Amino acid sequence: MTLTQLRAFVTVARLGSVKGAAESLGVTEAAVSGAVAALRRELGDLLFIRAAGGISLTPGGRRLAAGAAEIVGLAEETRHRVRQAGSGTAQLRVASTEAGAEQVLPALLAAFGRRQPDLDVDTLAVPVAVFGDLLRDRRADVTIGPSPRPEPGIESIPFLRFQLVVVAAPDHPLRHRKRLAPAQLAHESWLLGPAGLDPDTVSGTFLSHIGVEAAKAKAFPSVTASLNAVAGGAGLSIAFLHVVRDELRRGSLAVLDVSGARLGGMLYASALTGERRSTTAAALCRFVTTPAATQAVLTRSKGVPMNEFRPPVHVTIWS
Repeated sequence: MTLTQLRAFVTVARLGSVKGAAESLGVTEAAVSGAVAALRRELGDLLFIRAAGGISLTPGGRRLAAGAAEIVGLAEETRHRVRQAGSGTAQLRVASTEAGAEQVLPALLAAFGRRQPDLDVDTLAVPVAVFGDLLRDRRADVTIGPSPRPEPGIESIPFLRFQLVVVAAPDHPLRHRKRLAPAQLAHESWLLGPAGLDPDTVSGTFLSHIGVEAAKAKAFPSVTASLNAVAGGAGLSIAFLHVVRDELRRGSLAVLDVSGARLGGMLYASALTGERRSTTAAALCRFVTTPAATQAVLTRSKGVPMNEFRPPVHVTIWS
């Protein structure tokens, strides 16, 4: 059994597809199939069978998936720690949603970095559904955003309550309508960031609930780009209230009066528990609960020094 074979099988099990695993790992489907075939021969188990819409793990496959994920995760963590020891720099990998990576992490991590000298941070922009996978596989030390699905070995720490608002241009036809029913917004043009319809976010849940179809929504390279288009009168969007406060004050954006919309939520810092949590990850989990962290997130970012800027890695999850 090799790490390459185990990594291939874990990816197939997680994504439910050999093709998806190959895309995710950046290898050919033949390479993934060969790795799985080698495991099947060694273990004397089919591991999974084809099923409608994907694969179905055998009982042995489920046990291998659990054990292999732990092995691959430990290998990745060991590699990470060796590199960290060799460089003399503390390293941290933080995952968040697309909106979080753009509008929450830069200011939060800049403030945290001022307390942690020689810190090198990588950020990942991913769907909420894979938060738990990234933590278990040690591909992320901390996730910032919605809490992953509850499971043993992962702790989620609430640290900031936020409010989302539906925004439009000041001259939008709905601007002065009072107590709009959410259903009245279903057929409007929605202008969103790259992951605006993620069903595991508050905004994605709201848009799904009112019946916004993907065909009616337009995706932009960033949340900021989508809000600029909204200000130009092209449609509606959903934004963190604290992020658009200056635009609301200047009058370039306006909040629609939507009745009964549940657009509040909580940000969580999630990480592995106990000794499986790195020292730097533990320090960030403590920092997020401090007034300094709250102030950093709620204060409109004026940018970070160029030598501290690290663009997030945007990860596509294949199905």
